[in-house]
Amino acid sequence: MASSLPLSEFPQLSLEPSRLPRHVAIVMDGNGRWALRRGLSRCEGHRRGKDSVRAVVEAAREIGIPYLTLFVFSNENWQRPTTEVRFLMQLFHRYLMTESKRLMKRDIRVVALGDTARLPVSVRRALEKTVELTAGNRTMTIALALSYGGRQDIVAATRRIAQAVAAGRISPDQIDDSMLQHELATGGMPDPDLLIRTSGELRVSNFFLYQLAYTEFYFTETLWPDFRERDFLSALAAFQTRERRFGAVDNGSNDRLRAAN
Repeated sequence: MASSLPLSEFPQLSLEPSRLPRHVAIVMDGNGRWALRRGLSRCEGHRRGKDSVRAVVEAAREIGIPYLTLFVFSNENWQRPTTEVRFLMQLFHRYLMTESKRLMKRDIRVVALGDTARLPVSVRRALEKTVELTAGNRTMTIALALSYGGRQDIVAATRRIAQAVAAGRISPDQIDDSMLQHELATGGMPDPDLLIRTSGELRVSNFFLYQLAYTEFYFTETLWPDFRERDFLSALAAFQTRERRFGAVDNGSNDRLRAAN
């Protein structure tokens, strides 16, 4: 067994490097409730949530998580009040403009998932610039799910495959799981090993519906603006207690893990 990873800031937590998730996805929920409980505007909650993004990205990079996906803005979020959507778009733009140097220094690549054509021109251009600037970085990949929906992702992938069949480039018999995975927005990325959702809600909210087939779920009551390194490490520690069988039988390693602890 490999030695545990020392975490000097959180001595009560230790992680097994060989059992870290390769891909962590996060539904960052609770900004509005955090603000309303403090008598603040929902926009202030979103602004404070940006600090949690930075904290989690830094923690994931330090620990060695290769892929981190943040569910930033869903297709359904366009239905929110115009003032809130406008503020969120300004916040995304500011984040992209101010974090570029940090992303380059940390060797972090950024990719975008979703219907980015719906984004305001300024946000879309900043996103495209960040994606292009960081394309050569290799240590870690951050996927920003912007204007993303799981159902829409599957429909778009299916449409592209149907077009290929209609054009005679492939036959229906050639359609399989790997082909569909390749056509999804996450094509080329591994499926998430761990999904974290904050704020106590117990649903996936149209996020990665195909990709979450064998993902471990971790739900926490913590609202996103309060979610920090300790919370992220606690989620990873919980993940490491689980036996991932992928439909096979339990090989007894779960019992051995509990005995070791």
